Amino acid sequence: MGPPSADGRAGIDAALVRRLIAVQFPQWSGLAVTPVEVDGWDNRTYRLGDQMTVRLPTAAGYVPAVAKESRWLPRLAPSLPLPVPVVLAEGAPGEGYPFPWSVRGWLPGRTAHAENIRDMSRFAVSVAEFLGALRRCDTTGGPHAGAHSWYRGAPPAHYDDETRRCLAALEGQVDTIRATAVWEAALAAEHTGEPVWFHGDIAFGNLLVADGELAAVIDFGTCGVGDPACDLVIAWTMFAGESRRAFRHMMDLDEGAWARARGWALWKALLTLANSIDTNPALAAVNRHVIGEVLADHGRVTGRGDQD
Repeated sequence: MGPPSADGRAGIDAALVRRLIAVQFPQWSGLAVTPVEVDGWDNRTYRLGDQMTVRLPTAAGYVPAVAKESRWLPRLAPSLPLPVPVVLAEGAPGEGYPFPWSVRGWLPGRTAHAENIRDMSRFAVSVAEFLGALRRCDTTGGPHAGAHSWYRGAPPAHYDDETRRCLAALEGQVDTIRATAVWEAALAAEHTGEPVWFHGDIAFGNLLVADGELAAVIDFGTCGVGDPACDLVIAWTMFAGESRRAFRHMMDLDEGAWARARGWALWKALLTLANSIDTNPALAAVNRHVIGEVLADHGRVTGRGDQD
């Protein structure tokens, strides 16, 4: 997603949450408000007692997700094989905070990381099964991809100018010739299938693990109806080798979808690398690795790369 303004995050703290709860939901005003262990960028999240969370957008661009999740999560949840957030209440701007916000039920589990996953290939299959169930959900009246989803689910061409600026900025830092070929292949692979539900941000931070297994999927702020290729990016950001092959097999999407997915993964990795290369070596290294994996995968498809 796009970065919010810095001051959008600066004004959000536990004291603000306590004031909002006291004024708008006094029945919960006696409950403790504490930051979550792992927080996001698009929203700030706080525990409210033991059974609830409070979720506040950090900038105006993330506000459409509040009403979208409140409306659609209850409709999607019965058709999904894993728990998703349950919206309990929707708050209004107040106490100096300018955006709508929500109260949700707490979902147990820890953010997914390799060390807390029992079997990565089985985990990859579980992620694919969840996404398959999501794709099969009824799309009637669903929000078509657009600004509310940060154009996930739309053609990757929306980010063509940004990607090419990143390629120019990273000349000499990555193989821009091969990267350009990946990007142009993504642009050429037009989505011709029926629009389906997509999550839009399937990443380790939005997957919860309990007892070594996938336990819940959170943060549907970028969800919508359109091209599901954006949900394949985790193939290069989290999976590798056998787990990547298991994920690809279970997703059962055509090569065009995978070409567009490589484009989505490349765009985000190039953008993050360009923004971190001089300031955050660890983050830069992670995104160099993703770019390398995407380029190698494209090379295998085109016959110009080594096999695993």
